[in-house]
Amino acid sequence: MSGEAWLYLLAVILNAVNLFLQVFFVIMYSDLECDYINVFDLCNRLNTYILPEAGVQAFLTFMFLINGYWVALILNIPLLAYNINKIVNNNHLLDATEIFRTLAEHKREGFIKLGFHLLMFFFYLYSMIVALIREED
Repeated sequence: MSGEAWLYLLAVILNAVNLFLQVFFVIMYSDLECDYINVFDLCNRLNTYILPEAGVQAFLTFMFLINGYWVALILNIPLLAYNINKIVNNNHLLDATEIFRTLAEHKREGFIKLGFHLLMFFFYLYSMIVALIREED
């Protein structure tokens, strides 16, 4: 397998991790809405995964940058910039006292990220298959 195929395989795996994290986030927000989970439990559970999710996205974007895959890099930069902006402005962690006021915004963000990671999953999978086919020729 070529380096390109390995990179896209890594991208598929890491993106699948972020995809499952976003599904988990959306389920947890829905559980909070239906009052199945305590506010403090929700914040403690989700705050643990917010920085790793952003770190995985940053690592993946950096890998596309140093390897020169410009299309994948350009597709990933908006989410990376959004995550960096939230972290720099210290808005990335969930606050138990404010969560009900901002729940709709967090759910919308979760669904948008879920859609992004779903589309990128298929893009990476397609790119990996093309790299493997190109390698055979």
